[in-house]
Amino acid sequence: MTEPLRLSKRMSELGLCSRREADEWIARGWVRVDGKVVAELGSKVLPTQRITVERQAAAEQSKRVTILINKPMGYVSGQAEDGYTPAVALIKPENRWPDDPAPDTFHPTQLRSLVPAGRLDIDSVGLLVLTQDGRVAKQLIGETTSVDKEYLVRVEYTKPGKLPESDLKKLNHGLWMDGKPLLPAKVRWQNDDQLSFTLKEGKKRQIRRMCDMVGLKVIGLKRVRIGKVKLGDLPVGQWRYLRADEQF
Repeated sequence: MTEPLRLSKRMSELGLCSRREADEWIARGWVRVDGKVVAELGSKVLPTQRITVERQAAAEQSKRVTILINKPMGYVSGQAEDGYTPAVALIKPENRWPDDPAPDTFHPTQLRSLVPAGRLDIDSVGLLVLTQDGRVAKQLIGETTSVDKEYLVRVEYTKPGKLPESDLKKLNHGLWMDGKPLLPAKVRWQNDDQLSFTLKEGKKRQIRRMCDMVGLKVIGLKRVRIGKVKLGDLPVGQWRYLRADEQF
């Protein structure tokens, strides 16, 4: 017999919303199971039961924004730490990219629950996604994510000569980290001192650690693409909205 699941977990599995959003909607009486309103947090459902949400939930979700920022060096992705400023502090009208084609108007309420969907180290720059939408966060950082990310990495070889082809192959597939094999990556030279890394996972300081394993020192690291969304011409320290026609 199939085990019952928490309603919020089942809603997240179905892609209706994040678990946090689900709890909010349940508390507001916006969720129905087999046509009946369920307003009790922690309620359980069977996978065969039909879950629907009220129009208010969809309307509220559609107001939630996703913002792309070209993070400068020295800013942290998430909460302020050790005196460093979080990237969300840059989200203000004067830093909005003048060429942003999105029709959205900035409002301070868009800063509420605006969280990073994936990290970018303090000493790394480039594309960072901040979102109020639990579906976007799940797509980019959920356990089952298949969205790849591309980085341009300036490196210096710390041994005599050039990086052997065998070590470039190891960067593509064959390295271990934290006791586990890394997923296959796509690593290729862009020019004499710059590599392009395309990864499907994001362990802490992964690229720097991978480079260190083969004798490469990272001089600079910039994320230029997440899925189908590119950093493009977005200037450093400026931001824009994810457009309705853009998909990761």
